[in-house]
Amino acid sequence: MKAVARNVKWLLMAAVLIANLAVGARLYSKEAAPQSGAAAEEDVSPYEMYGLFTKVVEQVRANYVDADKATYKELIYGALRGMLQSLDPHSQFMDEKAFEAMREDTAGKFGGLGITIGIKDNILTVITPMEDTPAFRAGLLSGDKIMEINAQSTEGLALEDAVKQLRGDPGTSVKIKIFRPRTQLVKEFELQRAIISVPSIKDTQVLDGGIGYVRMLQFGERTADDLQVELDKLREQTVRALVLDLRNNPGGLLTAAVDVAQKFLKRGELIVFTRARDNRMERAYRARARQTFPDVPMAVLINEFSASSSEIVAGALQDNQRAVLVGEKSFGKGSVQSVLPHEGGVAVRLTTAKYYTPSERVIHENGIEPDIVVPMSVENWRNIIISRNKSEEKNGDANQYASDEGWVDESGDEVPVAGPDAVDAEDIDWQNVTDPQLERACDMLRGILVYQNR
Repeated sequence: MKAVARNVKWLLMAAVLIANLAVGARLYSKEAAPQSGAAAEEDVSPYEMYGLFTKVVEQVRANYVDADKATYKELIYGALRGMLQSLDPHSQFMDEKAFEAMREDTAGKFGGLGITIGIKDNILTVITPMEDTPAFRAGLLSGDKIMEINAQSTEGLALEDAVKQLRGDPGTSVKIKIFRPRTQLVKEFELQRAIISVPSIKDTQVLDGGIGYVRMLQFGERTADDLQVELDKLREQTVRALVLDLRNNPGGLLTAAVDVAQKFLKRGELIVFTRARDNRMERAYRARARQTFPDVPMAVLINEFSASSSEIVAGALQDNQRAVLVGEKSFGKGSVQSVLPHEGGVAVRLTTAKYYTPSERVIHENGIEPDIVVPMSVENWRNIIISRNKSEEKNGDANQYASDEGWVDESGDEVPVAGPDAVDAEDIDWQNVTDPQLERACDMLRGILVYQNR
């Protein structure tokens, strides 16, 4: 009887959902302004489409061979996942577990491998391996393509489902197959999950010439407050210039990006604005802080894996002529996802607008171009981070990082990786690892300071 009651409940919920959609469509068709594009040309009745959906659900529910996969909940959840996934890689239907995982992300602590992933060129891609995590220590690099998870192909796998497969209880293992585009080689990794705690700020210091340096790893709930603490320390040391490092920062919360940017901008200056489907400016975000960091020369470091909130901050500081951007073109993830919670602990993440810089440059799929281009490989970036972490360790041991062995070519033959592609800790002179992008930014700032003092 309980099973029957559950089935009836899901059937009623589906009917109510379809009825609400029909009513909404009817009201909207009467009140909405003329639309452009495909929406304006659509002549299919929404009632026919809702009717088709209901018929298909009932057919599958009654005839699919595995009854446990054809419950109303499974079918409707699956339909919602497919509908959102077909729009773009960032829109998704989140069930109870996925919605909870998203909230854990923004809090900065969760269980997993320590990688930020996304869909790039329709392939599941590593955006950033977070420092001091299983993924980073194993040698994963930004740009690596995840071809398999636990021997299952990731082709067509929704981002939400990939995240769920990679996460799990601390101490458990997951196998992933990685394709590295630059070397055209493949390697299988077996990684042990761990509790991942992501700091916002790291490596704050004063470099030669009185140049302050701050590196931001993410944009979370505490990022702006954590940054203010570090800026106050630099202010006390009377720095003459500042480098804000946003390389490999995958972004995060929009509110954090606005709060960070306004620390360097004059009150009232535009930070970012959004445009929705009708191309109207939906919302503008302006600097509102009364106290900002001293108006010293400033550089912002970005690279191919600076995304989302990082691009908002970089674009705002560049367009307001507050900072010079150094590095490489950014990732190009500049769409707005609105999270719409529903009863039962589920939610819809829907792309509703795109971000634009103050000069009306669209970030999405375009990225932010630096003022000074300085190329650098992902291997070089990894070695920089390892060398910095090594210098902080009392014993100076870098052997915790995996050697670069086990890569195979298309024929399955193992290929030794050497030269600039090697990341074996024993082969690297950690005292002489250089950061050409940071060095170029500092040279530029020193030149500005010399000119100002003439």
